[in-house]
Amino acid sequence: MLLLEMTTGALIGSLIGVLVLGAVAGFFGARQFFKKQLEKNPPINEKMVRVMLTQMGRKPSEKQVREIMRQMNSAK
Repeated sequence: MLLLEMTTGALIGSLIGVLVLGAVAGFFGARQFFKKQLEKNPPINEKMVRVMLTQMGRKPSEKQVREIMRQMNSAK
């Protein structure tokens, strides 16, 4: 039976390597997840603003829609 013996330095180096690889993999995984979510649920657009104003009983003008979009984009 072959026993594998690691020095303290090798053990610490292996742990640091595993943590770095996990962080890199987590970053790219989270990035891919957020891209997919943004494709499924896009941020609000002008059409959504028009529908919202119409549901509130107002007939939205193009100026009102653009003003609301400008306010929302500047709030980010």
